[in-house]
Amino acid sequence: MVMTAPVSPASVRARLATVHDPEIPTVSIVDLGLVHDVRVSDDRISVELLPTFVACPALEVIRSTVVDALVGLGRPADVTFTFAVPWTTERLNDAGRAGLRAAGIAPPSEPADVRCPYCASASVAMDSVFGPALCRSLFYCRGCRQPFEAFKPI
Repeated sequence: MVMTAPVSPASVRARLATVHDPEIPTVSIVDLGLVHDVRVSDDRISVELLPTFVACPALEVIRSTVVDALVGLGRPADVTFTFAVPWTTERLNDAGRAGLRAAGIAPPSEPADVRCPYCASASVAMDSVFGPALCRSLFYCRGCRQPFEAFKPI
């Protein structure tokens, strides 16, 4: 279906807000701060995204999901990853932090400040600096006894 409404950077960003991280489906790529630039011309949409890590295995999935999300706007979309500025965890917005907690992942903070995403206890221990992805570590909560992941501050 092709939309007849004008296409603007704001309408593109609204579509991007519906694209969730494939590894953390409670967080959109907008909430993660991955969207670096959106440009709209008469015949194309260009989106630049920031990878969280160079070797992130989800980059191609994210790119193709963004292209799919923009199809309804009726213009071809060029979606690229850029290293123009580094992605940092400071780009996470409040909805992104809440989405991480909803997925059982502690939002980024220094290891001494990590709180359990389940019970908010500060009585936690790092089990491993290496988690299931380069951006996460493994922790254990002494309060509710739940293992959990914590997003590393970058």
